[in-house]
Amino acid sequence: MNVYYTINDYLKSKFGCKVIKLSLDAGFTCPNRDGSKGAGGCIFCSASGSGDMASDIPGQIKLLSKKWAAQKYIAYFQSHTNTYAPVNELRQKFYSALDYPGVMGIAVATRPDCLGEDILGLLNELNTKTFLWVELGLQTIHDETAGILNHCYRFADFDSAIKNLSAHNIKTVVHLIFGLPGETKEQMLDSVRKVCSYNPFGIKIHLLNIIAGSAMETLYPDYVPFTDIDEYVGLVADALEIIPPEITIHRLTADAPRELLIAPEWSYKKRTILNNVYKEMKRRKSVQGCRFSL
Repeated sequence: MNVYYTINDYLKSKFGCKVIKLSLDAGFTCPNRDGSKGAGGCIFCSASGSGDMASDIPGQIKLLSKKWAAQKYIAYFQSHTNTYAPVNELRQKFYSALDYPGVMGIAVATRPDCLGEDILGLLNELNTKTFLWVELGLQTIHDETAGILNHCYRFADFDSAIKNLSAHNIKTVVHLIFGLPGETKEQMLDSVRKVCSYNPFGIKIHLLNIIAGSAMETLYPDYVPFTDIDEYVGLVADALEIIPPEITIHRLTADAPRELLIAPEWSYKKRTILNNVYKEMKRRKSVQGCRFSL
């Protein structure tokens, strides 16, 4: 029995086979990089906008076919802010991806403050024609922490964005980061609880990585978010226990290129982390949502 509800399980049930997510870099930027709201980007972001493994559709299929023999795909617009462009440009790029053989739908990663009425209209249009979810990079509900991150948006922007998306029946996936500077374990779990109150389609939990070339490398050169794997695994298990069982889990750790990783030095051991989360949940005789309460 699975101890948590993965997006892979959901997609296999929906489409009847293994579905691969293709991480795409569509050439966008962000408003806190180009000067419209700020400069330098979020302090945890790499130069690629945290899309270090993203490319184009053919490149992703070639890369991932070595690992999975899949013929159905989700085109995941990952790098930077994928609604930060004129709506006609977005329409062309989104529909072009959907025209690619085997692409069954799209996922769009964006910021809560880049969802104007014209963008919502396009997403609503897509939502009536294909399988779609939108990913919102919240990271934390705590505005004091968000200020440190150079987000240039606040929790109120997220609140407005997720409500607007929900009003259009658009599936949402919310990103959270564990290990942000100054945050306690309880603050991180408070972020999980608050996000769950919106009943999103999915949640992504990232382990904070200090990446070469990011502002974190300069601002927090000696910062290590967790002392060891066990501390992080325990926190993730605590989070899973309070996430309702119907919410899909899209990520439980980080996925940075090892050559760029500064800390935690064990973060590249993705499979070990995931295996240990499973073992910890089994040790507790626990499953996703077992401690969820309204």
